[in-house]
Amino acid sequence: MKYENLIIEKREYVLLKQLLQLSGYYGDNVFKSSVKHLRDELLSARVCDEDQMPGDVIRFNSFVSVASDGGWKKRFQLVLPNESDIKQDKISILTPMGAAVMGYAAGDSLMWEFPTGPRSLTIEEVEQDVKI
Repeated sequence: MKYENLIIEKREYVLLKQLLQLSGYYGDNVFKSSVKHLRDELLSARVCDEDQMPGDVIRFNSFVSVASDGGWKKRFQLVLPNESDIKQDKISILTPMGAAVMGYAAGDSLMWEFPTGPRSLTIEEVEQDVKI
């Protein structure tokens, strides 16, 4: 990991904690596992003011390019649940993919649970479009 802990902006941290509290009622086990993992990572996250946020850290509305160890690539925008639209590559922060990448930075690698099993993902690029 490029930074020692996840990094998250203060207002986004508060909003994400609220969203995670509301999300505990879903029945899907992969979803529950992803949300629990993100919730656990937030316990040690570095919470920053807006002007302290590194430009390469994934946050709400960031455009993210990822690649898997199997050659699969995807570019998407990480959005709030009410803005999610798979056809426009807008993925909710509360999906397993969204929860997996939040707070990571370009160049980081992480494990993600696909329906076919865990795979290593590398974050290739992060572009910001922050507006919450």
